Amino acid sequence: MTIIKSAIAALTATTLLAGAAAAQTTTLRIQTHYGPETPSGKLAAEFIDDVQTMSGGDIQIEMFYSSSVVKTVEAFDAAANGILDCDMTGGAYQTGKNPAFQFVGDIMGGYDTPYQQLSWLYYGGGLEKAQELYNQFGMQLIGWWIYGQESLASSTELKGIDDLKEWNFRSPPGLETEIFASLGAKPTVLDFTEVPTALETKLIAGSDASGLANNVGLGLYDIVNNATYPGFHSMPSDHLACNKSVYDAMPDAHKRILNVAMQALALKTALTFEKKNAEAAAQLREKGVNLWDWSQEDRAKFREAAQAKWQDWAERSPEARALVDSHVAYLKELGLIASSDGGEAGNEAAAEGQSAN
Repeated sequence: MTIIKSAIAALTATTLLAGAAAAQTTTLRIQTHYGPETPSGKLAAEFIDDVQTMSGGDIQIEMFYSSSVVKTVEAFDAAANGILDCDMTGGAYQTGKNPAFQFVGDIMGGYDTPYQQLSWLYYGGGLEKAQELYNQFGMQLIGWWIYGQESLASSTELKGIDDLKEWNFRSPPGLETEIFASLGAKPTVLDFTEVPTALETKLIAGSDASGLANNVGLGLYDIVNNATYPGFHSMPSDHLACNKSVYDAMPDAHKRILNVAMQALALKTALTFEKKNAEAAAQLREKGVNLWDWSQEDRAKFREAAQAKWQDWAERSPEARALVDSHVAYLKELGLIASSDGGEAGNEAAAEGQSAN
């Protein structure tokens, strides 16, 4: 009888402990720079619903849209310092901390599609390398959501690369400013949320803000009537990155839900914008907005300028060098750059080979 009582007591204790563990909740305060009315903002809302539903309500997310708590570039630090729990902007805003963040944020002139870029992250060793970088700053990279190639918005024509001369436009910080400056443009670094006002007041003539559909959501083509489409110059990896202490304290089940929901968001984002950008293009043509499809020659010139800057940035930190080398190796594996390219010497050799043919 004593044995039975002991067994019942042990079972009861185990059940109570299991119940306590199951009842553990996680609350995350997340900031994104997207407004709730944009396609990306609506996708972020779907992500929240996925997480909360899959967790049975044990994970609750409070989303702050349109950078409503801190400026876009400050969201990463706000999460690392506990003002927020997670940052849902992008790594390229953090190049001031380490230039390597450029290559987990916006590679520029690299991959053609979101699927190729995500393939590097999950199957090209990218996540492990990126995680080392994020962990140095007390953050955990959960994943990316990539909407595809961005489209420039402009009050002046952008028929091709020659139209970049003296073009004053909003640029995010980092590599992009140097690439466009090398092509004769005049980039001005402004916060993402300041773009519409800067265009209205003519502080700038154009902007690199987002993809075509998101730009429509921001109202940019109500202000200016020129866009590059299909895009080619930039395909940012928007991220979800969380305070590492907060993430480490989460139950394993909650971590898994967050990671799987982020992978679902990545797929939904890529698929959504395939459709949304095409719809936006059709609407803008009807509206009379000029959509400039750059020639392959001009696109190649931009990619050449971008890849030359990769190598410059790679020399700025060991982490940047590791990430650039990883991207170059994977781009070669995918056949997106020639096996002789990827470094300054390689570019020179390729140029000599072309002139000899």
